[in-house]
Amino acid sequence: MGVGGSFWDLLKPCARHEGAGYLRGRRVAVDLSFWVVSHTTAIRARLPRARSPHLRTTFFRTLSLFAKMGAFPVFVVDGEPSPLKSQARAARFFRGSGMDLAALPVTEAESSAAAAPVKKRNAAFTRAVEECVELLEYLGMPVLRANGEAEALCAQLNSEGHVDACITADSDAFLYGAKTVVKVLRSNCKEPFECYHIADIESGLGLKRKQMVAMALLIGSDHDLHGVPGFGLETALRFVQLFDEDEILDKLHEIGRGVYPFVEGFDNAHIDDLPSSSTKSPVVKLPHCSQCGHPGSKKNHSKDGCNYCLVDSLENCMEKPTGFKCECPSCDEARELKEQRRHENWQIKVCKRIAAETNFPNDEIIKLYLSDNNLVEEKGVPLLTWNKPDVEALVDLLSYKQNWEPSYIRQSMLPMLSTIYLREVASSPSTPLLLCDQYEFDSIQRIKIKHGHPYYLVKWKRATRGMNSIMSSNKPVMEGETSSEVVLLDEDDDLDAVVCESPELLDEPDVPQVLIDDGCCFVLTDEDIQLVGAAFPKETARFQEEQRLKEARSRSRKSKSSLADSACKTPEGPRPSGVQLSITEFYRSKKAQNVESGKKPAGEGHAARGGSRKSSDRDLDKSLPKSVRRRLLFDC
Repeated sequence: MGVGGSFWDLLKPCARHEGAGYLRGRRVAVDLSFWVVSHTTAIRARLPRARSPHLRTTFFRTLSLFAKMGAFPVFVVDGEPSPLKSQARAARFFRGSGMDLAALPVTEAESSAAAAPVKKRNAAFTRAVEECVELLEYLGMPVLRANGEAEALCAQLNSEGHVDACITADSDAFLYGAKTVVKVLRSNCKEPFECYHIADIESGLGLKRKQMVAMALLIGSDHDLHGVPGFGLETALRFVQLFDEDEILDKLHEIGRGVYPFVEGFDNAHIDDLPSSSTKSPVVKLPHCSQCGHPGSKKNHSKDGCNYCLVDSLENCMEKPTGFKCECPSCDEARELKEQRRHENWQIKVCKRIAAETNFPNDEIIKLYLSDNNLVEEKGVPLLTWNKPDVEALVDLLSYKQNWEPSYIRQSMLPMLSTIYLREVASSPSTPLLLCDQYEFDSIQRIKIKHGHPYYLVKWKRATRGMNSIMSSNKPVMEGETSSEVVLLDEDDDLDAVVCESPELLDEPDVPQVLIDDGCCFVLTDEDIQLVGAAFPKETARFQEEQRLKEARSRSRKSKSSLADSACKTPEGPRPSGVQLSITEFYRSKKAQNVESGKKPAGEGHAARGGSRKSSDRDLDKSLPKSVRRRLLFDC
């Protein structure tokens, strides 16, 4: 949730829409708890019998984020929740149970918010998170444990420069100090995702960190569900924009003590001592004519005329139109004074609402949002490293938890392993030239556009045949099949959880292909263009040169074809004899000759009598040979 009152809707005009390549090469902090909850809930709703959806979601989404999108994810796990959040946790528990917490009396609701039911639900969720942490450690991903909220540590990592962005849907990440937040990320979706930058929010809405903290105190958040009664999103935004970031929290403290901060010339003016609108002197303005609406009474206009209408008598004075507003100095001054008093009355009203709240603002909530000590370790953020995945441990874990075949697990891991291999080759040319000790780089097949982003389709050649193959084909190569047959690797049919779940929902990566060519085994994977160019510059340059030659030949063929077409076009003058006409030109020429001679083509009269017949060839007998029908049709 984060900040209440549909805070994301307020920030939506400031969102940037980024493509799949935006996160390439960037470090991103991932709120693991929200990641697991949101997508596991979606899978449960669609597939009630899904087995361990949190593991499947974490596995495939991490592979997509690391290999397909090229990001360096850092996963953050929630710590002990703040006691201030107990009410929000209880409300979520009752919503998940189908009960309405608001319908209960206050005392009963507070007693129902005890830790017993919430603790039981959190215990199951904690086990799911710990299983995901074990999976991520086997994948070689860095995992950090927060002191409290995971989005708070994500924001701290972002503000201190350890990561470039945060992936979370909690809007209070900006209150914790985040600079860039990716709200919803679907790596298999062609549509761009929403990315929010604090600089865009500051320039677009004029909101900075402490001002957003003040808005959370007024409209409510996870730590205070109710906020101040009578404050919505627009009212809170209008109020906090009256103050600068450095003074907004101090002003809230003053108002909470009953001090009105808007009176000029008076210090510590109490809200209850302010004059009401009824005791203020009324707005005085000059009399105006009821006929034309200009300054001056109707009696004066009848004697002396109207200076604005430029007439000498009332009979010629213009009648004021509907919605007429006088623009004289007296009316302008009266309108300005009226608008000023309306604004002052609104300020007094909202300040009285704030002053009526006890213990406002809550200093614990302010301290929680502005704290920079969100890591469990007191030594600071450790060095973030991404290790090689432990494939065998992953096979054992997922075979036991998900009942997947080992070949399917290794096959799914190949995009991640190839990405790691290319990064190692790019950084250190002395890296062994074998992927998974079995495949060597062969060539670049072509450029492939996937989800609007270009990739190289890389061809890996099988160098050795080990006992534990990374890839396995479900379709055997029969005798005689030697000419470049592409075999698509599918999952086992007996795995219900594997077959029935939607790849778009689970971000499952594309299945690698196996190419059997003249007895040699090749693997085809989609790789980043820049990464392949850094790892194998010579092969990339050769492929680019081949592409340039291919495009040049294609342009040459197109230019020759266009010249040939222009040469074959019928000239405007008479066509020389001996040149064969096309069937279309022949038909048009014969039809023109028949029209000039007044002779109708065969079957035309019958078609006219038929009414709905539009083509004369329909009147010919279909049993006649085609050559005979053509002679009859063209009268040759």
